[in-house]
Amino acid sequence: MTTTESALFTVRRTGDAPVPSLPPFGQFIGGAFVGPVSDSTADVVNPATEETIMQVPSGSVEDADAAVAAAVAAKAEWAAKTPKDRSAVLLRIADIIEDNRELLETLEAANTGKPAAVAEDDISSAIDTFRFSAGAARAFTTLGADDYAENHTSVVFREPVGVVGVITPWNYPLLMAAWKIAPILAAGNTLVLKPSEQTPLTTLKLAELIANDVPAGVLNIVTGSGRVVGNRISEHPDVDLVAITGSVGSGQKVAESAAATVKRVHLELGGKAPVVVFEDADLEAAAKGVRSAGFWNGGQECGSACRVLVHESVAEKFTELLVREVSEISVGAPGAGDDVEMGSMISRAHYERVLAALEDIRKDGLTIAVGGNALEGPGYFIEPTVVTDVPAGAPVASTEIFGPVVSVETFSTDEEAITRSNETVYGLAASVWTTNSARSLSVPRRLDFGTVWVNSHLVIANECPGRLQGLRLRP
Repeated sequence: MTTTESALFTVRRTGDAPVPSLPPFGQFIGGAFVGPVSDSTADVVNPATEETIMQVPSGSVEDADAAVAAAVAAKAEWAAKTPKDRSAVLLRIADIIEDNRELLETLEAANTGKPAAVAEDDISSAIDTFRFSAGAARAFTTLGADDYAENHTSVVFREPVGVVGVITPWNYPLLMAAWKIAPILAAGNTLVLKPSEQTPLTTLKLAELIANDVPAGVLNIVTGSGRVVGNRISEHPDVDLVAITGSVGSGQKVAESAAATVKRVHLELGGKAPVVVFEDADLEAAAKGVRSAGFWNGGQECGSACRVLVHESVAEKFTELLVREVSEISVGAPGAGDDVEMGSMISRAHYERVLAALEDIRKDGLTIAVGGNALEGPGYFIEPTVVTDVPAGAPVASTEIFGPVVSVETFSTDEEAITRSNETVYGLAASVWTTNSARSLSVPRRLDFGTVWVNSHLVIANECPGRLQGLRLRP
């Protein structure tokens, strides 16, 4: 594979990026940062500069066990609190994040290479998640007491699961932590969370900021590898449920480990979201929608608008509009300006995986209409890329690249569009673009995805539970 400087895309850089406020060194267990059992550490790298930000502990089985023990010790008292009391804690967390917004945005950008707009959205969504969960904590519904069996009165209670193990990904570190922490605490559970070893900093910083407002042991954070810490959390007999957002492979390993103790699992895994553009669609709006949702967070998003199926009668026009839109995307490092749309890949390993996928696309003889190269200089930057004239069944249409790569293929009939959209092992998200009101209702119902947007993509509301179906295994 080659690394070239494109005449179209360059990386905007600046030496004026704010210095992030770093969390303490240690594992957050029992309400405080404590020294790890092992002296082993891992570097946390800024992917936009390739510089090491700090080191964090490479956690051990013993660290995970200590965190689980703290969660077990705290669970009875936390579960006994009223929904009102738990709600107050979540509202306090939301306020603390709000008060430290700039600090957390700066740290998140430094740890992930995100541009300002993405980091700001992540922190805003984390705040909203805690506030929504605080309200939901006081609004659980259940069957009322009644004589469902003759001469017997039945009462249905909602009870906490107990200790929840959590494994979060690297693409939205604080937001994915919030998606787990907020509802878990709202329901009266305690938890042990392992952040991605690549992006633990904002989760650790959050723990530091809220340590005095959350009872000791209710929230515990252990850094380390999935192979060691993640596996121990998944298999631990005192963990009652394990939840992961991550790759399909990671989810399969968690489910396998959890099976030994027959614990429940919650999996949000990969995606290859089809974007179905019909002949009556507003093509300019669709092209702008793919520009935003296909390259948001550098395409490192499980619901990314990465696979376009466009009706053959408007394919040429749509492709022209999309290429024009993508050609205008600004690429840059954190701090390079509020108008930067796309940052770096998360790590060297992932950068090389995306470049390898682009090399495979070239070997398959497909057309790269724009982009397709690495960008020179420090940082793991890749050009926003559009691949066109993709035939049915091509690997690029089914493989999750998880980078700034959007493919375009065509279809002839509604039935073909629906069939080919559903020919994927993933079932996370999709979108439909049409001005036909009947089609806007009928087609989404036939797409086998947890979330289906109409004339938009990647619009997320914390009240909506759609993004639950992460993987659909076909025989």
